[in-house]
Amino acid sequence: MTPHLITALLVWSLLMPTAVAQRMFDSSGRALGRVDAERFYNGSGQQLGRVDGERIYDAAGRQLGRIDGTRVYSASGSPIGRIDGERLYSASGSLMGRIDGDRLYDASGRPIGRADGLRRTQMIVFFYFFM
Repeated sequence: MTPHLITALLVWSLLMPTAVAQRMFDSSGRALGRVDAERFYNGSGQQLGRVDGERIYDAAGRQLGRIDGTRVYSASGSPIGRIDGERLYSASGSLMGRIDGDRLYDASGRPIGRADGLRRTQMIVFFYFFM
């Protein structure tokens, strides 16, 4: 490594904030679960599943489904939903909910949860497969 690269990495590590806990909460603030890397856990700490690329697996390693772009599929390949911007739809096209920043809302607009530090894809996996 060059001295410039080492200096840049050191400055970056000092200036970047520490990682925020990746947790999901229901609307009352009760912890629903957390995400560590690509593994999903419930509020008691038991592993619910994991993501490997676009595929979602349960804790026993059985495939639950996959996300392919804006489409969400079951393990058998049947469509179970789609994502249109911040809105989440069922396979039949009914609005199921939406994501607004770190908040999740049901189809009626009622808050159903929030996420601290989760990426949008992780929130979508949690919504469709673990809520």
